[in-house]
Amino acid sequence: METETVAIIGPQCSTVAHVLSHVANELQVPLLSFGATDPTLSSLQFPFFVRTTLSDLYQMAAVAAIIDYYDWKAVNVIFMDDDYGRNGIAALDDKLAERRLKISYKARIQPDVEIGGGDIMNILVKLALMESRVIVVHVNPTLGLKIFSVAKYLGMLGNGYVWIATDMLSSMLDSNSHLPSDIMDALQGVLVLRQHTPDTDRKRAFFSRWNKLTGGSPGLNSYGLYAYDSVLLFAHAMDAFFDQGGTVSFSKDSNLASVGNGNLHLEAMRIFDGGQLLLKNILDINIVGLTGPLKFILGTDRSRVLPSYDVINVIGTGFRRIGYWSNYTGLSIIQPETLYKRPPNSSSASQQLYSVIWPGETLSKPRGWVFPNNGKQLQIGVPIRVSYREFVAQVKGTETFKGFCIDVFQAAVNLLPYAVPYRFVPYGDGRRNPSYTGLVNLITTGVLDGVVGDIAIVTNRTRIVDFTQPYVSSGLVVVAPFRKLNSGAWAFLRPFTPSMWLITGCFFLVVGVVVWILEHRINDEFRGPPKQQIITILWFSFSTLFFAHRESTVSCLGRAVLIIWLFVVLIINSSYTASLTSILTVQQLSSHIKGIQSLIDSDEPLGYQVGSFAEHYLHEELNISKSRLVALGSPEAYAKALKDGPEKGGVAAVVDERPYVESFLSKQCTFRIVGQEFTKSGWGFAFPRDSPLAVDLSTAILQLTENGDLQRIHEKWLMHSTCSLDAGELESDRLHLKSFGGLFLLCGIACFIALFIYFMQIVCHFRRADSNESVSAGQSNSLSGRIQRLLSLMDEKKDPSTHGSKRRKTEKSAFDDDSDKGESGRNTRGKKMELTNEDGINSSN
Repeated sequence: METETVAIIGPQCSTVAHVLSHVANELQVPLLSFGATDPTLSSLQFPFFVRTTLSDLYQMAAVAAIIDYYDWKAVNVIFMDDDYGRNGIAALDDKLAERRLKISYKARIQPDVEIGGGDIMNILVKLALMESRVIVVHVNPTLGLKIFSVAKYLGMLGNGYVWIATDMLSSMLDSNSHLPSDIMDALQGVLVLRQHTPDTDRKRAFFSRWNKLTGGSPGLNSYGLYAYDSVLLFAHAMDAFFDQGGTVSFSKDSNLASVGNGNLHLEAMRIFDGGQLLLKNILDINIVGLTGPLKFILGTDRSRVLPSYDVINVIGTGFRRIGYWSNYTGLSIIQPETLYKRPPNSSSASQQLYSVIWPGETLSKPRGWVFPNNGKQLQIGVPIRVSYREFVAQVKGTETFKGFCIDVFQAAVNLLPYAVPYRFVPYGDGRRNPSYTGLVNLITTGVLDGVVGDIAIVTNRTRIVDFTQPYVSSGLVVVAPFRKLNSGAWAFLRPFTPSMWLITGCFFLVVGVVVWILEHRINDEFRGPPKQQIITILWFSFSTLFFAHRESTVSCLGRAVLIIWLFVVLIINSSYTASLTSILTVQQLSSHIKGIQSLIDSDEPLGYQVGSFAEHYLHEELNISKSRLVALGSPEAYAKALKDGPEKGGVAAVVDERPYVESFLSKQCTFRIVGQEFTKSGWGFAFPRDSPLAVDLSTAILQLTENGDLQRIHEKWLMHSTCSLDAGELESDRLHLKSFGGLFLLCGIACFIALFIYFMQIVCHFRRADSNESVSAGQSNSLSGRIQRLLSLMDEKKDPSTHGSKRRKTEKSAFDDDSDKGESGRNTRGKKMELTNEDGINSSN
């Protein structure tokens, strides 16, 4: 650097790059590195640092994508404890966390110490005792070969293990085409990442020239290609620098001059005056090299565009490419250059790799984890219940448990393809039911490895732990006392609710009025004095209930309305008969509490089980005051509080989960479930987040359900009911208005349409006749006159046989008619019809 230097190409390791970047910043000399992959080498800290290769940030994103693709949840890592190793693994930790994955253990290896086989063996033995079987290796090539050789010796390259190596191993494989057989044997089944370079004619020609030059040894790896492109990039930047009038000149650095003389001769170094311009030209380059497009993303990262990696699988004496990774589409078996021409698609469904030959020469995907072989048992927490002990109960004087939940757990564990060492840990004081939320929280603190029991799967718990598949359906229900209803004198009113009676009666009257309007002008049976017409409307409408109406309908509109109404009456009549029959023959139960909504609207006290999540739900979700909530600790306390009622210091109802309620009602026949289940959940076993055991136990629980074992366990512990649990007995035979809403809506629409058509006909007839009649009769054209004529037209008698080619005029006269039957004389009004032909020809009788 004492000479006149305008740029630095290199170095090949990230640790040296950190040091040189400070020098490059001070002297304003661009540093082009084709080997420093440390993601913390940022342009914010080192403005003159230009990475011409790919950052490990992208490589670790590819590793995380592979781990997620195969559904592994945790990995162990081995890395060099320097800038290259630490920062690369930190990037991997971040990328795994984005996918809800994690690093279980980090094995550090000091870079400055000559590590022997014994030290590596100690590290690998510790990893072999751990749960995860997925191991990521991020070290230099020499150390990497030592690690795999020792792993082969320990049998850690057999079935069940997964090894993923970063591009250090691929660079060694590319550079040495004929590795010794013992080394290749130690690499069988390993997945390796390699920086992707497009397969172009230019690249193939370059490889041919290289092989002629070197005789094929050493081979050319991707870092060699990036080094070549770094020189090419610098050459184009210098051409642009000179084309823009740039000159190579230097000036003294006052900061270095103040340091003084020394062995380093820092005072001899000079600042490159054209450094800023040359750096700008480097970053503005947009050409195509051997490694693909030479272009940078301008910003804080300043990385190469379109980063991508090959995913290769070491097999036999070589390796096989099983796919690609790019930050454009993720994992794919299609070359990135082809995918760049399509819209980006990184969805989980689009991720794809070819099949892999795993360690142990198997095609079956390893599970990726086992139970730690360190003699440690899983600590499984179990609540000590004081009530409903048929679900979970501690055997007195021991740490063993029995009950429905315990039998389900043990049956599921027996179905697993591997042994699960565990120990039950009691939780609670034995005097009252413990807090289940507190029990679940012990998993997050690491005190427990899981929880088994009647644990409800609720939202606030799923945020901190993972649950298995529910083995019992559950949900909150309301239990209340009931009274028996006897069929008394007014039992015939009970099939319908008051609203149903009211709406049904109203529709009888409405239909009667509508039919009268439609039939009044043309049907003599719907004419007469006002009193008689009212009686006709009432008689006709209510007689349709028994299909006993004697009045016939003449108009098409009236018949259409009547047909629809008779259909509605048929349905209502049949339903009423069935409901009344049930009321008179089946014992009926009644409760003033109809469900959870009636409890919310009231101010009566409610009971809940001690330790249950029901208290939190009632208070937080339903906004029921805590002063109304009463904690009850046993079924006996339930029964006493319900019998006493609010008047004697008890409760109006108890809210609890259905399995508890069913057990309670199997022995208490004076209470019933009222309303519907107002939450939907279930019981499951709880484990830490992303626990693979939760997934395997879920599969085992499904197997128990399919083979009938779960039902047999249920019958063993819970099928002892002596009372009917049919909640539908509580006033289930009453017919509500909502059940017939569609029928009434259909009938109402039919009436409206018929009346609309009828009035449209009247209006059209009135408009045609109004002008002629008003002129011939000399009537006034005032509003009152027009309304009077319209009403007269609606009330006049129309001959049913008269069609549109004739119209009527009416005259009103009064005369007395003595009846032959001896009736007293009464005044009647006759009408003398004068029919007038539309062509003006009069005809007389």
